[in-house]
Amino acid sequence: MITMAVAISSCKPKQEPKIETMTEVKTMHPEWSKHSNIYEVNIRQYTPEGTFKAFEQHLERLSKMGVDILWLMPISPIGEKNRKGSLGSYYAIKDYTSVNPEYGSLADLQSLVKKAHQLGMHVIIDWVANHTAWDHPWVTEHPDWYQKDSTGALASPYDWTDVVALDYNNKEVWKAMGDAMLYWVDSADIDGFRCDVAMLVHTAFWDSLRMELDQKKPMFMLAEAELPEHHLKAFDMSYAWELHHRMEDIYKGKIGINGLHKQITDDLDKFGTDAYRMQFTTNHDENSWNGTEYEKFGNLAECFAVLTYTIPGMPLIYSGQEAENKDRLRFFDKDTIDFTKVPLSDFYLKLAQLKNANTALWNGNFGGNYQKIESNNSEKIMSFIREKEGNKVIYVANLSTEELSFQLNIGIHAGTYTDYFQNQKTELKSSQELKLKAGEYRVYVQ
Repeated sequence: MITMAVAISSCKPKQEPKIETMTEVKTMHPEWSKHSNIYEVNIRQYTPEGTFKAFEQHLERLSKMGVDILWLMPISPIGEKNRKGSLGSYYAIKDYTSVNPEYGSLADLQSLVKKAHQLGMHVIIDWVANHTAWDHPWVTEHPDWYQKDSTGALASPYDWTDVVALDYNNKEVWKAMGDAMLYWVDSADIDGFRCDVAMLVHTAFWDSLRMELDQKKPMFMLAEAELPEHHLKAFDMSYAWELHHRMEDIYKGKIGINGLHKQITDDLDKFGTDAYRMQFTTNHDENSWNGTEYEKFGNLAECFAVLTYTIPGMPLIYSGQEAENKDRLRFFDKDTIDFTKVPLSDFYLKLAQLKNANTALWNGNFGGNYQKIESNNSEKIMSFIREKEGNKVIYVANLSTEELSFQLNIGIHAGTYTDYFQNQKTELKSSQELKLKAGEYRVYVQ
């Protein structure tokens, strides 16, 4: 099952649609999402109890930390047939319209969502539309709803042997899946969905579904995919996997800073400026299978966390990052996160406040443009400015392994700024001399 999670985090269609740019994104983002961040909740591992009720006790703490959107990993019962590990994969769904009894009851979920709403947060749930567990009732009641292999047997996608793939060439699947998703909007008042391996499901299904969902309430839709076409009608946000990989490449010394800049601008060209891209240093797949952010980024982990809040896109926090979790959480078994201390809570609050207070950093076209700032060490110093209606935010970081002195060419953006993390006024000249230790960063706000 390890290969399953690895595949989830890296699989892509063989050929992406031939779309050069996406400058006319048509998805209407909910107003409340314009400066939001998102927090992924692993209910199973969050508390010793691993229940909705136990997690609900953390809501006020998360609200005070500046969290805006809660993404609950799959909440439905997990299949037992061909199960991996003692508890199985969250993504092997046995019943789309029931709550996993290990987590509690529907009433418990409703209480969680209601309290989150009272605290000003929104809640989306993880949805697995591409495949079901082998013991989902549909397997026996509607075998024609599933994909078959060359022998006519039901087929697993890739090597994910604990699940069986649905066939979206059958429009009955569209109706049943749409009804199941609408059920959670009606019964739990959720605000949207994170859609697992969304690129494996017909885009036309997602497009038609979004129209139905928005008739209920303004929805927020996140695709675990990197397809520009998803942003035309169906999804507000998609994963910025490639940018995450470029951050890894920087730390490993495989590319210079210009490669990171190029990925950012390429994404803006490819997806359009109004498509939200989810920026992250870790998530459930990365943490469990590829390593924690400390394994992957070392002394640059904090630099990259700040980067995710300042480049175009919406930043993600995964369960336990505020607790400085340095363990790979087991995927199919119980592995409780230690929240005894949350040393990075103030750090993430400060980042949330930075994003919220500066329109230059807002999401999509609500935010400002991205412009590289040149320096005389452009392969080791990451520097850029974002600006929106007179609000300016400058990010500068030394992403090398040594202390560096360098000249930052701020040009017409010279002026008086506030060093955000030092909380002091700073005069930045058009040609500014700076010195930063390895892994050190600055954020200047005007």
